[in-house]
Amino acid sequence: MFLYKLEAAMPEQTVPVVVLAETDEGAFAAADELLHRHFVASPEVKELAIVEKKRVAKGAGYVLETVASE
Repeated sequence: MFLYKLEAAMPEQTVPVVVLAETDEGAFAAADELLHRHFVASPEVKELAIVEKKRVAKGAGYVLETVASE
């Protein structure tokens, strides 16, 4: 199993998505499903890309940085 960090590029924002999957294809499918369940209206995803991939192990994870709006 792998922990994937993906980025979903949408017209007005880029959204980080973290999923647990056995394959790259499974990660894309899981991320797509999560995006459709998270947003009220189905989002227009222009691009979905794997940014990082790690084997699952104790303490594995990602830091998701956000930039504060002014």
